[in-house]
Amino acid sequence: MPLFDLPLQELRAYLPDRDEPADFDDFWSRTLAEAREFDLAAEYVPYDLPFASVDVYEVSFAGWGGHRINGWFLLPRGADGPVPCVMHYIGYSGGRGFPKDHLLWPAAGYAVLVMETRGHGGGNVGSPGVTGDPHGSANPQAPGMMTRGILDPEDYYYRRVFTDAVRAVDAAIEHPAVDGSRIVVSGGSQGGGIAQATAALHPAVKAALIDVPFLTHFRRAVEITGRDPYQELVRFLATRRDSAEQVFRTLAYFDGINFAARGRVPALYSVALMDDVCPPSTVFAAYNHWQGPKEITVWPWNNHEGGGGFQSEEQLRYLHKLLSGS
Repeated sequence: MPLFDLPLQELRAYLPDRDEPADFDDFWSRTLAEAREFDLAAEYVPYDLPFASVDVYEVSFAGWGGHRINGWFLLPRGADGPVPCVMHYIGYSGGRGFPKDHLLWPAAGYAVLVMETRGHGGGNVGSPGVTGDPHGSANPQAPGMMTRGILDPEDYYYRRVFTDAVRAVDAAIEHPAVDGSRIVVSGGSQGGGIAQATAALHPAVKAALIDVPFLTHFRRAVEITGRDPYQELVRFLATRRDSAEQVFRTLAYFDGINFAARGRVPALYSVALMDDVCPPSTVFAAYNHWQGPKEITVWPWNNHEGGGGFQSEEQLRYLHKLLSGS
């Protein structure tokens, strides 16, 4: 994929106007308050694997609507006191995968809580999942999750997902081995979009690692990329020609640039300049709106895979410096 978006110099200055509903904050305050009426009931069940230095647990907790959300919790064995915890949110279609997939952070001395995204995990052969989405949708939808409930923000799929992500932080803080003052959210693509929202919605979050985020600057994304998942929105609008105003009204409650404008904690972003899944301008739109201390790693020659292991090393160094004060 060649370079197709704005030149890097223009990307660094790209600060589009935000389409923000007047009741954005009230909507999310009410949503989270309703979710917290359910008992969190976090459970950590030991998972039998012969790892020499990491303890593995299957974690579950009550997310939006009290629905059970599943994941993994990995903890460095024999840690001296409570440790920082990295919340990891997963990319589109992926499930929680296997414990071996999440050993990076425990190897560095951190706990990691991997949250499954409800309804995903059945379309990625390497990352199976077990968490369904029991809440139905009133409107017809294009295949995939992007248009599920999209005609009403109260019913939209990502209202449930973002709420689950906030409750996952609540569950991590409850664990006695976790230092609740050092919670970090992380993820790439869809996971990056979820992390971006959670950093704005949960006051306990200390830092954010946001890679090639999806769910950001929706209107531009659907106008310049021909790739899924954004094309799910295009296919829906091509069929429901009378619904565009309502669709974009709903999406405004979930747009990453509106969450980024509320981001106050340190954040490390990454962007790939040949990314035609989450176009660079959509990433820079969020990054440039982010209000806290921030850095961005630019990968000029990569598509949606972004920095891969190179970016993981950047994140390790970034968090070590941030959380250790060195």
